Amino acid sequence: MFHYTVETTKTIEEAIASLEESLKEEKFGVLWQFDIKDKLQEKGLDFDQSYRVLEVCNPHEAQRVLSQNQMVGYFLPCKIVVYEDAGHTKIGMPRPTALIEMVNDQSIKDLAKDIEERLIGCIDKAL
Repeated sequence: MFHYTVETTKTIEEAIASLEESLKEEKFGVLWQFDIKDKLQEKGLDFDQSYRVLEVCNPHEAQRVLSQNQMVGYFLPCKIVVYEDAGHTKIGMPRPTALIEMVNDQSIKDLAKDIEERLIGCIDKAL
């Protein structure tokens, strides 16, 4: 699958706070948080579902992969989404290993796998 998605009993706000803490342990920071519901409503569009996109980055890892192949920058920063689905909070992300397949560069596949495992660990801790 191209994504990793899990369900939590936490609210969206609780899940994001917990996720931010677990990301810090892996030296990832949240660069930006985009509230899609608010933005669409601001533009006059009906959208009642809570849906947040967090752009996360570990500067050392970003430097490492960009030094190997600058095309990887098309996938940076990493995205983690926290959203409501049928009354349940979900946390998910596109798998870096799936995205890296598009670049077709064997030298960075192991780096993507390491980053993916660490981000999955952060998501799992946030549950």
